[in-house]
Amino acid sequence: MTNDEQLMAALREVNDPEFPISVVDMGLIQRVSREGECVKVELTFTAMGCPAMDMILDDVRERLLREPGVRAVEMKIVWDPPWTKARLSELGKARLRAMGIGV
Repeated sequence: MTNDEQLMAALREVNDPEFPISVVDMGLIQRVSREGECVKVELTFTAMGCPAMDMILDDVRERLLREPGVRAVEMKIVWDPPWTKARLSELGKARLRAMGIGV
C-alpha cells in the first residue's frame, strides 16, 4: 500500500457527522498526499453552507495526525469541480439507499 493509499484508508475512519458514511465514500476527499511530515488534503463539501464543515475539518486533521510520522496537516477547501452524487462510492450509495435517501 502506498503512502497515499494508507492516508485514504485512515480517512475512511472519518465519518460525515450527518450520515454514517466516511468522508471518502461521500466523495469529499479530492486529493491527499504526503510531503515529509506534512499531509496535504484537498476536500470539498456537499454545499457551501454545510453546517458540518468545521467538524469534518477537525476530524480529518485529528485522524491524520495519528498516522506515524505525520506532524502537520494542511487542508484546502476546493469547490471546483463541485460535489455531486456521482462522487459517492458504491458503498456510500448503498448506505444512503439503506437510510431511504435516493441517489
